[in-house]
Amino acid sequence: MNINTIIVNLYQNKLIRYALIGGSSTLIHLGIAFLWLYTVNSSLFFANTAGFSVAFIFSYTVQSRYVFLHPLSPLKAFRYFLVQFGALLAALILSAMLVGYNSYIKTLIVVILLPLITFVIHKLWTFRHH
Repeated sequence: MNINTIIVNLYQNKLIRYALIGGSSTLIHLGIAFLWLYTVNSSLFFANTAGFSVAFIFSYTVQSRYVFLHPLSPLKAFRYFLVQFGALLAALILSAMLVGYNSYIKTLIVVILLPLITFVIHKLWTFRHH
């Protein structure tokens, strides 16, 4: 099996595509937030709001089209936001519950567990076929 075949096989897996797009969204968020802080020198809140907003639009659009194969719609965008916001709240709660673990372990648990959970929720609710 050559490298091209391996790449094609990996790309055909929805979870792999979801993870790659999610990673790209994270990099977009970081890039915009850092650029905002460097150029505008504004508050961290505004930098992260700008980064999150652009990353959210990118993530929703690309996940809809290339992972879940759905057209864009306001209802699905709202559901996508609810799931992503719920994941943020779950991350905060989970981190608070893991009292005996250091911050690095907490972060790893959140980074591994929550994308798997959001993938399933998006598949079963946000982008379910009628």
